[in-house]
Amino acid sequence: MKHIVVFASGSGTNFQAIIDAVESGQIQATIRGLIANKPGIKALKRAKKNDIETRVMPPSAFNNKAAYKSELLQTLKNWQTDLIVLAGYMLKIPTSVIQQYEHRIINIHPSLLPKYGGKGFYGIKVHEAVLANNEHVTGCTVHYVTEEYDEGPIIDQIEVPVKESDTAKKLADRVLEQESTSCCQES
Repeated sequence: MKHIVVFASGSGTNFQAIIDAVESGQIQATIRGLIANKPGIKALKRAKKNDIETRVMPPSAFNNKAAYKSELLQTLKNWQTDLIVLAGYMLKIPTSVIQQYEHRIINIHPSLLPKYGGKGFYGIKVHEAVLANNEHVTGCTVHYVTEEYDEGPIIDQIEVPVKESDTAKKLADRVLEQESTSCCQES
């Protein structure tokens, strides 16, 4: 059985979808832990409610980058991590982690990559750009993480039509529904 570790920075909606998929047997795995980069986020509450171990690891809490990377790698080793899922994680993953877990880190991104990916394209900003460019379709992408933001090989994409009545928030909500579906497909 795979051991999954989830990284999150916010509400943990996709984290909850993963929890639900594991509990229902849709994903044959166990969630070994949640790594958050800030305290007090809703994802941490979701983990606690589901008896999932957590670590809050803001890089700024460490004396230097090397100490942060070392502690992150040690935590992943201790949790016997097979797969890392970035579910709304807003920090760049250190190169040493990407190298150690090559093709075993996936990200859930709120656009049809390669459009609206890369540095600066996250959260509501993606949906604002989609609307500003009068796109007719958007969606979400699950992809492997590489050293460049949102450029890793694509695993899955789900399209979401853009409606004339959409606001960035409405569009974000509809894309998020599909993210929760796509993140829970076993591959």
